[in-house]
Amino acid sequence: MLERVLPSIVSIAVRAQTESDDESSFVTPRAEKSDASPKDAAPLMHISQTTGAGVIVDAGNGYILTSNHVIDNAIDIKVTVAGGGTHDAAVIGADADTDLAVIQIKATGLVTAQLGDSRKLRVGDYVAAIGNPFGLGQTVTFGIVSALGRTGLGLENYENFIQTDASINPGNSGGALVNLDGEVVGINSAILGPSGANIGIGFAVPVGMAKTVMEQLIAHGEIRRGQLGVLVQDNDADLAKALAINASTGALVGEVVPGSAGAKAGMLIGDVIVAVNDMPIRTAGELRMTISSFPPGVAVKLSVIRPSGKVDMTATLTSSVPVADASRPAAIEGEGLLALVTLETLRPDSDAFGKVEGAFVASTIEDSRAAAAGLTPGDVIVSINQKPTPTPQMVIDLARKEKDLLLLGIFRDGHKRFLVVR
Repeated sequence: MLERVLPSIVSIAVRAQTESDDESSFVTPRAEKSDASPKDAAPLMHISQTTGAGVIVDAGNGYILTSNHVIDNAIDIKVTVAGGGTHDAAVIGADADTDLAVIQIKATGLVTAQLGDSRKLRVGDYVAAIGNPFGLGQTVTFGIVSALGRTGLGLENYENFIQTDASINPGNSGGALVNLDGEVVGINSAILGPSGANIGIGFAVPVGMAKTVMEQLIAHGEIRRGQLGVLVQDNDADLAKALAINASTGALVGEVVPGSAGAKAGMLIGDVIVAVNDMPIRTAGELRMTISSFPPGVAVKLSVIRPSGKVDMTATLTSSVPVADASRPAAIEGEGLLALVTLETLRPDSDAFGKVEGAFVASTIEDSRAAAAGLTPGDVIVSINQKPTPTPQMVIDLARKEKDLLLLGIFRDGHKRFLVVR
C-alpha cells in the first residue's frame, strides 16, 4: 500500500520572510540616511528556513495540497518529489482559517494521490502519517485514529480535527494521513505537546473539508464562505428542559441578525438546529463548519426543533452578514434565582448601549446560583424564558415567578447566548 502512496507525497523546503520581534532592531529606509531613528525606521526582517510536506492532488496540473503555515510569507518554495527531483513552486491560494494551501509545480511524471472519505473513519481505525519530519525527507509513521471531530483547540478558526497517535513531528505539516487502503483521509496539521515534542497527540484536517477548500482555492485563489447570520451555542439537557423541546444536542440559536439568510428563512431565537441538508448537527461548531463549507448563493435545508415540534426551512446563504439595526434602549437587587445579583439600567458608556435593550449586570456574588450558571458582571440580561426584558424591574418581575429554572438570554462580547439558572 505504501509503495503506491509514497510517490504522491512531496517534501517542501521554504525560505520565508518574517518580522523581527526585537523592538531595538531596525533598518533605515534609505542607506544614505544618517540621522535615522527607530520611529522612522522599517522593522528588521529575518529570513527563516522551514520544512513541510504536501500531497499531489492533480498530477497533470502539478497542484499540491499542503498546510498554510508551511508556506506562509514564503519568498522561495522548493518541492522535492519522490523520485528525487526538486522544483520551484508557486502559491495558487491559501486559507489561514483552515490552515490549508495549494501550490503548483511544473513537472512531468507526477502521481496523483487517491482521496478517501473521511466521514467513514471510526475511532480505532489504523492510519499512517507520511511527511518530512525535521527535514529528514519522506518518512512514514503508524498509529490509530484516537478521536474524531476535535474542536475548541484554538489552532484554527474552523476546526474539525482527526486526532491520531501516529507520530507527527515538525516538518510533517501538510503531509498525508492515509488509511490501510492507501487513501488520503487527512492533511497533517498540528501536534499537542511540550515545546513542540511529539507525545502521541497529533491532528489532521479531514480530507472532506480539505477537498472543499482546495477546489475553491484552485478555482478562485481564495475561499468564499456562505453566511447564515445566526449566533449559536451548544444545546444541552438543561437548555432543552428550559426551552421545552425534545432535543438535548444541536446548535441553539441565541441571535438572528435582521436581514440575514437565517432571518429570511424564518429562523427564531430559541430554535435548535439539528440538521443541515439532512446531515446531523450535534454542536455549534459542527453547524459553523458545515455552513462554511458552502459558497454564497447556495440554498441549504435547515431542520430545527421548537416546542411545537420539528420544522424544516430553506436558507440561501449570503457572502456577508448585514449589520444589525438595533434600537436605542430606554439599580436593583435580584430576587429568587437571581438573588445576590445587582442590576442597573443600561448606561450610555456600556458597549451594549444602542445595540440591545436589557438590564446591566453590575455585580454578582461568587456563591450565587446565577454566578454558578456563568452570569458575570458586564453581561446584559435581554430576556427571561424568551420574554424580552428591556428594564431591570422587568427582569425581577419575571424571575420572581420562576422557582426551579430560569432561561436567561444574555448579551456578552457583542453576541447573545443563553444561560440556565437552577
